[in-house]
Amino acid sequence: MASISNALSLKHGLSLWCPQSTPSVNRISQPCSISSTNFRRRSFSVSASSFANENREFVIVGGGNAAGYAARTFVEHGMADGKLCIVSKEAYAPYERPALTKGYLFPHDKKPARLPGFHTCVGSGGERQTPDWYKEKGIEMLHEDPVSDIDIEKQTLKTSSGKLLKFGSLIIATGCTASRFPDKIGGNLSGVHYVRDVADANSLISSLEKAKKVVVVGGGYIGMEVAAAAVAWKVDTTIIFPEEHLMTRLFTPSLAQKYEQLYQDFGVKFVKGASISNLEAGSDGHVVGVKLANGSIIEADTVVVGIGAKPAVGPFESVGLNTTVGGIQVDGLFRTSIPGIFAIGDVAAFPLKIYDRTTRVEHVDHARRSAQHCVKSLLTAHTDTYDYLPYFYSRVFEYEGSPRKVWWQFFGDNVGETVEIGNFDPKVATFWIDSGKLKGVLLESGSPEEFQLLPKIARSQPFVDKAKLEKASSVEEALEIVQSSLKVEAAV
Repeated sequence: MASISNALSLKHGLSLWCPQSTPSVNRISQPCSISSTNFRRRSFSVSASSFANENREFVIVGGGNAAGYAARTFVEHGMADGKLCIVSKEAYAPYERPALTKGYLFPHDKKPARLPGFHTCVGSGGERQTPDWYKEKGIEMLHEDPVSDIDIEKQTLKTSSGKLLKFGSLIIATGCTASRFPDKIGGNLSGVHYVRDVADANSLISSLEKAKKVVVVGGGYIGMEVAAAAVAWKVDTTIIFPEEHLMTRLFTPSLAQKYEQLYQDFGVKFVKGASISNLEAGSDGHVVGVKLANGSIIEADTVVVGIGAKPAVGPFESVGLNTTVGGIQVDGLFRTSIPGIFAIGDVAAFPLKIYDRTTRVEHVDHARRSAQHCVKSLLTAHTDTYDYLPYFYSRVFEYEGSPRKVWWQFFGDNVGETVEIGNFDPKVATFWIDSGKLKGVLLESGSPEEFQLLPKIARSQPFVDKAKLEKASSVEEALEIVQSSLKVEAAV
């Protein structure tokens, strides 16, 4: 579940497009500008007990990854107990959302992931923050009651159930919502699924338990991960998407071909370059197929739609939106244009310092880091601008008994020419080189040491000898060439 967003709603996977530009990924946009006037924490007076929340100094709206990591940072600074309230539409304490399209979907006999096993912050090696953890830390949790309105002047929030909440400082961490097919073409039929939260994943599992033919719509992260999980259920699986190959926003055609062949080896079928007319329903209202624009029908009793996501701005439009990349505009400390109001994670449009452009990133790594950076800036004299290096990964076919496990990582920017090294047995690496500089790198099935090298390469952007790199006989040799370039530049 990851992407860097441009102005358009993402349909499949991620984009490294530069906002405020034509489709050229090399165009640099103007960095965002937000007044720095009066960003101190705001104080407030409370006249009565008319507010539903007891903890009012800090309020986080949203219950995903970003909220969990923000909570941990408040605790680390001794500012959570009796001060922090989290209000969320989720029924559960914050959890590591990537599990929902990976281990959570494994069959019952393949050791699937289940709560409380993947509450934040276990994904980064931290403590498991169960509901009891929040109670012990004095953090007030309001579940299954999303915020429906905000009064900026009065510093109050209203929830869908009618509760009135007070805040001193507000952190918006509402994430994204799944893009859906319109109801008029069958987007709401029984057997049609969108995966964004635990309830969604549970519903999909119920379908997989009795499914015979699964169709996954979308060739990005969601599509690839859900299809891989469906294979473990030993059901007929087809992926449909309009592009020419998988993950067009990141994979080169050559790289995509390797992954497509792997999926085909697992029995997955592809329908590429296809447009969908509508989803077909049986007499009982349950989905029975996917009708393509050419009139053909792909039979299905379960359909999973993974065509991107939209920032969950909700009632916060008045805080200030970015009309190019979507989401709520913030500066390098995640401050909005309204003093005392912040936005983090998927919903935040922030300045990507390393590439001098404004963007949104839909990825768990950014959710974690932005939360920590924002809270640290809010509570201390910390004024360093957020300096994020884009990072994406996926892990599929990791269920028990799988003949081949897949784990790739990407760091940097996918601009310029590419050099691909390796035969995918199991390793393959792709390097993006622009004007002689190495801008991005993707590695499949690397060792821990090799994966640790990737962010150093992408952040340093060393000059590399493309001709020499192309002659590398192995991934290991290619990484040695790049590492040598790092050492040369460090010595200059």
